[in-house]
Amino acid sequence: MRIALVLLVLIGLTAGGAAYYRTYVSAEPPVAFRTVVVKRGDLPSTITATGTVEPEEIVDVGAQVTGMIKTLGQDPTDPNKTIDYGSKVHAGTVLAHIDDTLYQAQVDQAKANLANAQANLLQLQAHADQTKQEWQRAESLLPTKAIADTDYDLDVANYKQATASVAVGVATIEQAKAALKTAQANLDYCTIKSPIEGVIIDRRVNVGQTVVSSLSASSLCLLAKDLRQIQVWASVNEADIGKIQPGTPVTFTVDAFPNEVFQGKVDQIRLNAQMTQNVVTYTVVVATDNSSLKLLPYLTANLSFQVDFRHDVLLVPNAALRWKPRPAQVAPDVRSKVAASLTANKGGGKGPPGGQSSGGSQHSQSPGAAKPDRTAKDQEHNRVWVKDGDFVRPVEAQVGISDGVTTEISGDKISEGMEVVIGEIHKDANTDDTTNPFAPTLFKGAAKAK
Repeated sequence: MRIALVLLVLIGLTAGGAAYYRTYVSAEPPVAFRTVVVKRGDLPSTITATGTVEPEEIVDVGAQVTGMIKTLGQDPTDPNKTIDYGSKVHAGTVLAHIDDTLYQAQVDQAKANLANAQANLLQLQAHADQTKQEWQRAESLLPTKAIADTDYDLDVANYKQATASVAVGVATIEQAKAALKTAQANLDYCTIKSPIEGVIIDRRVNVGQTVVSSLSASSLCLLAKDLRQIQVWASVNEADIGKIQPGTPVTFTVDAFPNEVFQGKVDQIRLNAQMTQNVVTYTVVVATDNSSLKLLPYLTANLSFQVDFRHDVLLVPNAALRWKPRPAQVAPDVRSKVAASLTANKGGGKGPPGGQSSGGSQHSQSPGAAKPDRTAKDQEHNRVWVKDGDFVRPVEAQVGISDGVTTEISGDKISEGMEVVIGEIHKDANTDDTTNPFAPTLFKGAAKAK
């Protein structure tokens, strides 16, 4: 009897504990669905990238001769100062003078050689005239046999030789003129002038410094042409380059003016792709107006390319497309139809179209939006959920473009003002928590234990 009594007590305790566990510990807390309203508005689809502000045209002014920098040119805006960083110069403004002592001596020598060649030509011309007269005299005496044939032949040869010497003298003069022209050009190169109107953004020499001209000209300063028109060079990932075309509107910001948005348009897509760690990027040149001269060369810019735009469309947060109920939360009459898609990819879908791509650029255009056929795995993203009493009911929707936060949807049963579910709110006596599809699920009853 004692053993039977103990067994009955143990069975009663077990049954009571199980009933308590089912009632208070493992019971599902009341669930309320968090919803948002489908709104109508405008939605841009953008690709983001980073780039660098660059002058529209840069000229690297160099020295074509070797020598020591003797003086720097005067600043056109202040004659009391020499040119320096930020100096505004005009075409023809003197930037620097190189010591021209050697080059002036070469010009003087070339002039002397030219004068010598011209004097030699006069001598050769006089000799040619003399031989011509001797030849003509011999030619008049030849019929009367008053001159030997050998003497006549000698006079003819002397005349031809003198004529050739005159031609050599003329060529020597031309050679001396060319040498003088070269020497004069080298002398002129000692005065370095600005080829364009612009701003000096870098001065690389000082007075007393020797510049050496070898295979490449020595760089003296860097000129930027007209900073009122400036460019932004952006690196765009190869996956996004096909969506960008010349004329695409662009907005960008720079860290120097974080609260100001600048406007521009795609001017050029360069074909010389670059590969960094197996990531291929293309340089996209964006033209922008800089009349205010706020944008400085080489600022880092954060660009947004507007590759698509939807006007007056229905919009929902991306969470409405990511959220997926448990089978028990679905209305009974449709539960069997959607059970397969709810158990597949358990824990939520991949989310709405859009996301980040490698290589520094980011796109929000749906990669599958242009495809008429979707896989079963993608079909779950074309569904939103609406409340139906204590349950939810699926509504099929077509997904359009996304900006990373909001997505365009459409469908026969989608209308403005419709409330769609984006999450759950679990309520009981001690807690008020909203579920997050990406947060780990806590042990049931843990909230009660707090």
